[in-house]
Amino acid sequence: MDSYALLLAATLNAGTVLAIAALGLLINEKAGIVNLGAEGMMLCAAIAGFAAVVHTGSDLAGFAAGAGAGALLAAIFGLLVIWLGTNQYATGLALSLFGTGFSAFVGIGYVQEKLPERMHFAIPVLGDIPFVGPALFRQHPMVYLTVAFALWLIWFLYRSRSGLVLRSVGESPESAHALGYGVRRIRLAAVVAGGALCGLAGAYLSIIYTPLWVEGMVAGKGWIALALTTFATWRPARVLLGAYIFGGVTMLQFHLQSRGVDVPSQFLSMLPYVATIVVLALISRNPAWIRVNMPASLGKPFHPGA
Repeated sequence: MDSYALLLAATLNAGTVLAIAALGLLINEKAGIVNLGAEGMMLCAAIAGFAAVVHTGSDLAGFAAGAGAGALLAAIFGLLVIWLGTNQYATGLALSLFGTGFSAFVGIGYVQEKLPERMHFAIPVLGDIPFVGPALFRQHPMVYLTVAFALWLIWFLYRSRSGLVLRSVGESPESAHALGYGVRRIRLAAVVAGGALCGLAGAYLSIIYTPLWVEGMVAGKGWIALALTTFATWRPARVLLGAYIFGGVTMLQFHLQSRGVDVPSQFLSMLPYVATIVVLALISRNPAWIRVNMPASLGKPFHPGA
């Protein structure tokens, strides 16, 4: 029974990385911007956060550094695609490639570094409940903050005036502009916010989830987070659910190995990516359903003078 509690706890831990990044990308796409640079942003944020903790001993400084690195790269991406009109897909891919190489270069001196002793968290009383306590109530605070943020994002997007404006920019930027809203400024703010969340995900990966720095440690999680937004049909609650499903698939390989299941490790390692392909293939069978849920101006440039 304890092994299943540990599997559930590990699932929440692994899913949190995907959830934070996917929620950030969801904000981008609700504003009509596709950012394929999540992988690169997460890698740069991972080394920035890890280095900050090594030098300061503070996890908060690490999270701030990671969020800052993600926001900075996203701001550069936003300026290129929103103001200079570069292609969103090509620019995002360039950002991903840049982040992969730059993080590897900067991180050379941190490969052997170790972080200070990690704190263990537990909610009083609830953390002592058999099975449920170890599974749900001994997580890092970021796990609970991620769930709370997803709930807040649901309210923000569908109940607040600012959220409705953000969605209108993603649906019909021309109409939003005609009503006097600064479409490009709103899109840039959404891109920076999304980048900061991708940065938090990268920092969480290197500070809490691992915790260490290894070149390429994001290992495709940025691409899975991108797929999650489509899998969830651009709904925050479904993003959260999908992140934990994919987190569970990732952790399943370790659980099966620990129980002596004779399955090649290479097969188990590819499970999350196979699941991603299968889900996207199933969704793509109904393009009309995607069009109904997808922001109408997703990936389309906007020029105020046009």
